[in-house]
Amino acid sequence: MIITVLLMQFKTKIGKVEKYIYEKLDTQGSLLLSVIDPLDYKSEKDAINSAVSISQGGADLIVVGGSTGVQGEILDDLALKVKEKVDTPIVLFPGNIATITKYADAIYFMSLLNARNPYWITQAQMLAAPLIRQMNIEALPIGYIVVSPGGTVGWVGDANLVPREKPNIAAALALAGQYLGDRFIITDTGSNPRMQHSGPVPEEMVRAVKSVINVPYIVAGGIISDSDISKILKAGADMVQIGTAFEKSVNVKKTIELFSRTVKEEGKKKLKASK
Repeated sequence: MIITVLLMQFKTKIGKVEKYIYEKLDTQGSLLLSVIDPLDYKSEKDAINSAVSISQGGADLIVVGGSTGVQGEILDDLALKVKEKVDTPIVLFPGNIATITKYADAIYFMSLLNARNPYWITQAQMLAAPLIRQMNIEALPIGYIVVSPGGTVGWVGDANLVPREKPNIAAALALAGQYLGDRFIITDTGSNPRMQHSGPVPEEMVRAVKSVINVPYIVAGGIISDSDISKILKAGADMVQIGTAFEKSVNVKKTIELFSRTVKEEGKKKLKASK
């Protein structure tokens, strides 16, 4: 299965969270990841309550972070208080080298593959690596690709945005990331892109990316409905990462339960088709 193949491929010790992800993919077929950006909530209490509801509702990972400002005491407090209340692994989604806290279980150790500025490809990673090791945070090697419209992350990361109508560019970037050693690939349209453009990563792009890589593939950005989830997973994604839909929901528990059920249903179909 996935974990056996990847262990053989990478010939390296795989950390607890990474192993958890592979095992979940083997048993569920698909995963639901939820992003909590504390600065998008009215208060820390609201962010914590949302994280707890999301965990109880069936999310497989709680991803904490944001493109700007999520660092220091804000990040420490949120990660620590959420960890005290949930068993779901907490993973950092860093906006820069300061977006690190010892209270997380793991961190997206990302290289922005289509950045114009080499800082976001290797330099930030070099600066953060010693601290991550010192804090004993598990690093998840990820190739990160920003698709138009890109949102805040596209602007901050100085990304050469992948045009939505050019799926082969995203696929080539993803394959390059895998060849460079990334053990996960993410395509992301940026936060709340439906307000700016036309929704999540196009299904054609998801299919193109998945057709050339054999590492787990995460699709993020603009996913606001169970229909979006179903289409993206059917197109080939292994995981969906959702933030704004939970933040804006009037009933987070109901929304996460619906989304979790959809992810599990599509995962079962995927497992059945692979037999």
